[in-house]
Amino acid sequence: MNDQREPKLRKAVSHHSSMSLQVYGIPNCGTCKKAFSWLDSNSVAYDFINTKENPPDQALIQSWVEAIGAKPMRNTSGQSYRALGTTKDDWTDAQWVAAFANDAMLLKRPLFVKDGTAVMVGFKDKPEVIREKLGL
Repeated sequence: MNDQREPKLRKAVSHHSSMSLQVYGIPNCGTCKKAFSWLDSNSVAYDFINTKENPPDQALIQSWVEAIGAKPMRNTSGQSYRALGTTKDDWTDAQWVAAFANDAMLLKRPLFVKDGTAVMVGFKDKPEVIREKLGL
């Protein structure tokens, strides 16, 4: 159970106001832990938002879908996704936005928002691609 550590939370301070990075996910997610470790080791300041405790609202999710699309945001390996059945295969982006808002566990993790815009979801890219997507 010692793997249940909370990630180091770095709060933006006034002199960092030109760059704001939020990481949305859950603390016990393996991919989120990998991302936190990478961000910490690269001295990248970020705010972590636990989507289980603070689920994003529909308007915020809509802005993410507009920025990166609904398909890459789908957590296809989760129980919530499988429970949706086959009708989800024909859903529109609007239907996905409503589903994500109803159950944040449908969101792929982690989801990165820089300066108010979703820029990346998941954490499998090469370090140079991650740096580019995060504007580092």
